[in-house]
Amino acid sequence: MDGGTRHNARRAIIGATVGNAIEFYDFLVYSIFAIQIGQAFFPSDNAYLSLIASLATFGAGFVSRPLGAWLIGSYADRHGRRPALLLTLGCMGAGIAGLALTPSYAQIGIAAPIIAVTARLLQGFALGGEVGPSTAFLIEASAHTHRGLIGSLQRVTQLGAGGMGALVGLVLSLLLTKSELAAYGWRIALGLGLVVIPYALWVRRTLPETHALEERAASAPPPTRREWRIMGLGFVLFSAGTSTSYILNYLATFAQVSLKMPQTEALGGQFLSYVTGVIAGLGAGWASDKVGRRPVILAAAVVPLLGAWPLFAWLIGDPTPAKFVVTCGLFGLANGISSVFVVAVSESLTKASRARNFAMGYTLPLTLFGSTAQLIVTWWIKAAGTPMAIAWYLIAVWVPGLIAALLMPETAPGRER
Repeated sequence: MDGGTRHNARRAIIGATVGNAIEFYDFLVYSIFAIQIGQAFFPSDNAYLSLIASLATFGAGFVSRPLGAWLIGSYADRHGRRPALLLTLGCMGAGIAGLALTPSYAQIGIAAPIIAVTARLLQGFALGGEVGPSTAFLIEASAHTHRGLIGSLQRVTQLGAGGMGALVGLVLSLLLTKSELAAYGWRIALGLGLVVIPYALWVRRTLPETHALEERAASAPPPTRREWRIMGLGFVLFSAGTSTSYILNYLATFAQVSLKMPQTEALGGQFLSYVTGVIAGLGAGWASDKVGRRPVILAAAVVPLLGAWPLFAWLIGDPTPAKFVVTCGLFGLANGISSVFVVAVSESLTKASRARNFAMGYTLPLTLFGSTAQLIVTWWIKAAGTPMAIAWYLIAVWVPGLIAALLMPETAPGRER
């Protein structure tokens, strides 16, 4: 590969992933500041009710994801990946601005939560539309021998975006007082994503098109029997994986509410979980190119299933900042391995309908499980009277996840069965 080709390949990867990172950064930073956002838009004398309302609004961002997945995924299959990627970024920018700039309930009353929910719905629509064309682009722009590593960037950039959100939150918590953070600190964190959007739009406008005009069809072919099987197993794997991922996003809130830790320590631990998740995600993608997807998928299911109980029992039995940091780091490693799920499912789909079918197969479990994970765990901890409910939840979602991993066929090029 000559220098010009390598430069173009890097540019293509940056173009696909930078927008993905920005969109997930602002979507996930909401959960990091769920307490402060709840105070701004859903004030209540009962802190628990305020948090529940805030988490329910976080879940609202998932309701519009299937619509975005279907409409923008279909658009990407008919008109190409590049225009679809530009569309999703524009929608996300509007959603970010709406949420970050909306005055609080104390300033404009009931209009504040209405606007906040609307902005979350627009963000969800954009993210639902983003995942199909961005994943298809990465799979189609990468060589078969590096598809696992390049394709895993779809999930790795999500984790990196979450890490940036946690880092921004940590820095703001060190620079601002608790009241300042609640008043406007979370708005700064959300607004930072807007700064990078013009650059991301410029880069995406120069992307090469990986879905040629002659490959597009007015009516995409339905999935084959093998594709239906892989999409079904992928649904179960994505359900478990997204539940784990959004519990990971919830750790800073969990540490503050359930373990009574200061926000600085909570955000520091959560930041480490994203760092280790990025490392594990890249390592899993690389390993799947060497040994195949299936062994890595099995590892991604076994590790959280067997590790959740002892890890959280150790932390909750005697919670300290040091233990929380270690727990976050190990949890991040376990979560990062699941990046290979994206590669295995997307590379198995017909190119003519890949963006739409993958987006729907990925988004539906996120809507059902990602939107409710934090809400269910918060309720379950309250109802059971013990923070160990977080481990029970992880075990419950990974039992079917392991079964799906055992049934998943090998999908790597040259190794398919």
